[in-house]
Amino acid sequence: MPTITHDVIIIGSGAAGLTAAINLAQDRKVLVLAKGALDGGSTNWAQGGIAAVLDAGDSFEAHVEDTMVAGAGLNDRETVQFVVSEAPAAIERLADLGVPFNGGEAFGKRWDLTREGGHSHRRIVHVDDATGHAVQVALLKAARANPNITLMEDMVAIDLITSRHGERYSGDGHVWGVYAFNRRTGHVDALLGRATILCTGGAGRTYLFSTAPRGATGDGIAMAWRAGCRVSNMEMNQFHPTCLYNLEIKNFLITEAVRGEGGHLKLPPGVPGGGERFMPRFDPREELAPRDIVARAIDHEIKRLGLDYVHLDISHKDPAFVRHHFPTIYARLLDLDIDITKEPIPVVPAQHYTCGGVVIDLDGRTDLPGLYAAGEVSESGLHGANRLASNSLLECFVFGEAAAKHIRANWDDLPAPPPIRPWDESRVTNGDEEVIVQHNWKEIRRFMWDYVGIVRTTKRLERAQHRIDLLSKEVDEYYGNFRVTPDLIELRNLLEVARLVVRSALHRKESRGLHYTLDYPDTLPDAVDTVLAP
Repeated sequence: MPTITHDVIIIGSGAAGLTAAINLAQDRKVLVLAKGALDGGSTNWAQGGIAAVLDAGDSFEAHVEDTMVAGAGLNDRETVQFVVSEAPAAIERLADLGVPFNGGEAFGKRWDLTREGGHSHRRIVHVDDATGHAVQVALLKAARANPNITLMEDMVAIDLITSRHGERYSGDGHVWGVYAFNRRTGHVDALLGRATILCTGGAGRTYLFSTAPRGATGDGIAMAWRAGCRVSNMEMNQFHPTCLYNLEIKNFLITEAVRGEGGHLKLPPGVPGGGERFMPRFDPREELAPRDIVARAIDHEIKRLGLDYVHLDISHKDPAFVRHHFPTIYARLLDLDIDITKEPIPVVPAQHYTCGGVVIDLDGRTDLPGLYAAGEVSESGLHGANRLASNSLLECFVFGEAAAKHIRANWDDLPAPPPIRPWDESRVTNGDEEVIVQHNWKEIRRFMWDYVGIVRTTKRLERAQHRIDLLSKEVDEYYGNFRVTPDLIELRNLLEVARLVVRSALHRKESRGLHYTLDYPDTLPDAVDTVLAP
């Protein structure tokens, strides 16, 4: 079994992983792993922008309160204050790396700030409607230019290497790296370091409809859970209100900023109230209400009227304004014969963000020595019961840097990896495995969408739990008897994450933020995290 040792192993090559790598590479050798291509994660897909207090009329206090309101009070205020206060400096560092944020002479001000749902001020710095791509390009360029950073593509993480994998067992649970399936060789590699940072993103692909990329299968959450970490608030899955409804393209997101810049949600023609706005009936903030409220409103109208979609209409705005602010969306939809300057966009809600995850502190530390986490894989206390728009990339930068700082400051306390037992590759691959894996994957995504979606009931959750128990036996048999493949690894993780989501949802006897259940429609007086321990 190939064994590769670096100072630090980072699993994930998006905003969190590359931010951590660039900070660590000042004096450490860093290995960054990507499951597929280096730009294949969620960062590259992010359209909207990054929230930061950059306007004289705004304040840290306002950004904190907006985040707490969106999070239905489940946020950790200390964490929110920490992240918000670090945001302006994070933006400056990205600008120094070459991220071409909108602003300058053409706008008459340094930053062209837009506003999104749940924000009380214009505080979203952006690069047109493709901010994530611009950030990914800049971070990758900096990482490739640094001789202390090694980038490896096509590495599918299987399990964290802990003290129980050492030739001599130690019970402290220390994490020394990761076993990963190398797609290019077809074998499993042991990747070792004094510290490991999980930056693997969320678990969007647990659901049938999601804006997340293909690789968002909850790998980091599942691996950390199996290794012994606590997870928190896994029932809080954010559904983005406006994903393009198209039978061929199922994951194209229509950014929050379309509503922020005046887009209206309307019922389609041919139904009672067709052509009319419906958000004023649900919330005084109308289209600028937080995502959970907008998503539930759309879901309600779709179910009430038997619709496939509703309309998002910005055609009442000046065409030049629309094309200038949303060039990516305009061009992509024009390819589908939808001219957003003249007609509305058919949209449906879709799973968008995993607000729960691996419990971390302000230094990005998990429960296990040597293991850190940053970004969507983690539960830092920032998002609470619902993520405020454009706080996601911000969390990546702040906690990616925080983890790197803590590792560098405490380097002498991190012992070198011990000898590790090799991965057992003596098992063969079952010829029927691919068909069964795909079937089980589809089944998980379908029942999670039907039973654990925007609106829940105890009965639906129990049905999902029953299906998970049955599938677990099948997946455990395959995993225990046959050689691992990328699809089997992902299926195992999807099932683990689905189990954690359902357990957490059954545990919460109230409706709060993204968790809305018809059996417990009221919100309890005290906001309490749902924390699960292995």
